[in-house]
Amino acid sequence: MKLCAIHSITGRICLRSGLHIGAGKDTVEIGGLDQPIVKNPLNGEPYIPGSSLKGKMRSLLETAVFMGKSEATRNAVTSGKPCDCGLPSCPVCTLFGAHKPPTECDPQLGPTRMLVRDACLTPEYARLFREGRLPMEIKNENIIHRVKGVAEHPRPLERVPAGICFVLNIALKVYENDAPNLADWIFRGLRLVELDALGGCSSRGCGQVAFEDMALNGSPVDMSAFSTF
Repeated sequence: MKLCAIHSITGRICLRSGLHIGAGKDTVEIGGLDQPIVKNPLNGEPYIPGSSLKGKMRSLLETAVFMGKSEATRNAVTSGKPCDCGLPSCPVCTLFGAHKPPTECDPQLGPTRMLVRDACLTPEYARLFREGRLPMEIKNENIIHRVKGVAEHPRPLERVPAGICFVLNIALKVYENDAPNLADWIFRGLRLVELDALGGCSSRGCGQVAFEDMALNGSPVDMSAFSTF
């Protein structure tokens, strides 16, 4: 397959509510956080892993757009698994890669087209963090006793505060014979994330985001022009 172009999709991920993408811990110290966020181990800055955004985009595109259009996709989604049809006519498998060995895919499918980079803080927020003026938020959650009506079992949840922005950078590789609208599917996936949420605890208010200053190869893109369903 001949590589024809590599397109650049850029913008900002702006938090409308606190964001929690967990780092995970094997143990919890007394008085410590049981749900810390993922951070750069070298400087302590929060970031958004590319895998978190890419995985949410794929899941939403499969369930919102392709249910009923492909039997393989429909069977995969209803079983809780990603689409693995491996057909070049499937935008999901083309962009994200099929979830089965390459030898079992259509030879024309080729490599994964989309590369989502980790999103670091924008320069202004990175500067505030270095200066100690960008603390993370600790949100305490609990369970309400149904009879007594009191809060029990408090657990601290760490979040990146609302209002902070990250740098979005996505690369799209285009090969010969690829459909001309692959970038449109990426923007549709991002719009679905805006309507849903990113990261964990989304049903409890976390992870509302907006994608701003979007551009394709430097040219502005109007996100509102892309259909989500």
